[in-house]
Amino acid sequence: MQWQNELTRRLGITYPLIQAPMLGITTPAMVAAISNSGGLGSLPVGGLPPERVTALIREVKGLTQQPFAVNLFTYELPDFNNHKAFNDMQEFLQFLYGANRIAAAPVAFKEVTLISYRDQLNAVMAAGIKLVSFTFGMPDAAAIALLKEHHTVLIGTATSVAEAEAIQAAGVDMVVAQGIEAGGHRGAFLSGELPQVGTMALVPQMVDRVRIPVIAAGGIMDGRGIAAARMLGAAGAQTGSIYLRSHESAAMPSHKAALADITDTDTHLTRAFSGRWARGLHNILMDEVDASGLTISDYPYQAALTQPISKVAKELDNPAFTAMWAGQAAGMAKAWSAADIFAELIRETECLLP
Repeated sequence: MQWQNELTRRLGITYPLIQAPMLGITTPAMVAAISNSGGLGSLPVGGLPPERVTALIREVKGLTQQPFAVNLFTYELPDFNNHKAFNDMQEFLQFLYGANRIAAAPVAFKEVTLISYRDQLNAVMAAGIKLVSFTFGMPDAAAIALLKEHHTVLIGTATSVAEAEAIQAAGVDMVVAQGIEAGGHRGAFLSGELPQVGTMALVPQMVDRVRIPVIAAGGIMDGRGIAAARMLGAAGAQTGSIYLRSHESAAMPSHKAALADITDTDTHLTRAFSGRWARGLHNILMDEVDASGLTISDYPYQAALTQPISKVAKELDNPAFTAMWAGQAAGMAKAWSAADIFAELIRETECLLP
């Protein structure tokens, strides 16, 4: 079959397949494995300090000489001053932890670290990165102009046709169509209700409305999904949940084990962990926060509240108190190496498409 198209040419890759950036899951080894296989690895750095961004990029470059993308969280820092909501949630969480015989230090509102993507741009450009993807919004006009001056290809994330049109109007080169099936955080950024459009419905409508290449994402776990995305007009596909159980995944053992037994209805959209909508597996923290009726602080304040317990839970391999992101088809993930998973995607797709 013919894999080469505008997307592969612009990205400098062999196959139009992108590994989704999954903060907390994706490792430099995973990124390099996909890039070395001919796809596009994606390194997530949202919210990380510039020095950490530099170190992670250097680590990936030590493992591959092939192109890879760096993924930014391009939201505007909130003008958030609701101390009561923050403190009420913290009191609730501390009680919940005590009731379940687990402990994490409380967080001071004034000590919440706010790192903008603007703080990271110099580190990204200094490292010579020429492929930048983003989610949670769009870079501002000045940032886009700066990246373009450095001949950077930009990949946006949209959960609706309107978001894709906004991304195109801003001068972005290509767009990921993130269906509601996708695991992890939603990339939604326009005001109003959360778009809940499935990949099969979203991709062809987006393809019909924008001129830039569209990359299908959400629920794609094998060659059938890639073939379907191509038939719907997508220039490529982005897969994330398929790598959750991979050898290179940083998911804790209990998270990987839980994925082996889930079905299509076992994931849930929640704001409990970060303040932004995201899809993952049910656990005590998610269910109790969702049922509490308390106001959930804006991102990244809610994320700051849950980070200490998440760190403790990961150290204990306790799945009850840390986010276990997963898409609706994550039960199909295999406990293979990332390279073997990628190779199987290619083989399956080539069996289906001439």
